[in-house]
Amino acid sequence: MMNRKTVLLALMPLLMLASCKSHYEVASVQRSRILVDARYDAQPDAQAAEFLKPYRHIVDSVMGPVVGRSAKYMTTQRPEGTLPNLLADILVWAAKDYNEKPDFGVYNMGGVRADLPKGDVTYGDVLDVAPFENKISFITMSGADVLELFGQMALVGGEGVSHSVRLVITKDGKLVSATINGQPVDPQKDYRLTTIDYLLGGTDKLEAFKKGRDVKAPKEVDNNTRFIIMNYFREMSKQGKEVDSEIEGRVVVK
Repeated sequence: MMNRKTVLLALMPLLMLASCKSHYEVASVQRSRILVDARYDAQPDAQAAEFLKPYRHIVDSVMGPVVGRSAKYMTTQRPEGTLPNLLADILVWAAKDYNEKPDFGVYNMGGVRADLPKGDVTYGDVLDVAPFENKISFITMSGADVLELFGQMALVGGEGVSHSVRLVITKDGKLVSATINGQPVDPQKDYRLTTIDYLLGGTDKLEAFKKGRDVKAPKEVDNNTRFIIMNYFREMSKQGKEVDSEIEGRVVVK
């Protein structure tokens, strides 16, 4: 049978946890890419390096080929980032291969897992940016549901949207205005959009996607976003162009 002192000692961790909860809360979450390279291994193990040598050659042969060039270092940031802008535009660009003409594209910032370097862009760089098995998809949404979607983007501080979209949001996450191709979103009109299949279930707090209809979501591997991104870089390279993206006021906080 436990005495009063034993019970107090047993409860102390819980009391301490409750005390901590009352004094601390998460104010913000920020992420950055940390490149792990030779700087963190000043004295490499020669035997281990020799063991890994044949495997490194195989990995380099897969990840090393250059698919194109980037005009600048591109990154993800809210409310608008050069890299999410680019990826949303690439989805719209790829739509022609699916006999689609979307009004706009959406690429969630949570799905962008690394920054894009300036200069040569390799298969491995693209894989870092888009490591998941997300595939391009197309859906139709009413204007009312699109406004709801944009409102949910405002709540999280912005997402990647294509060039045709202009959103004005407030600091506390409210949607002030929304236009597509320079026109206010019409609640009575239907809009066709392109995104990734991961979002169709309303993930990343974008629950309005669940209201979409006439869904086209091809499952074949070559519809993976990483391959679509590579195809875009290769096409630009054929045209003698470096891939570029700008902050152009697609999502503005006021």
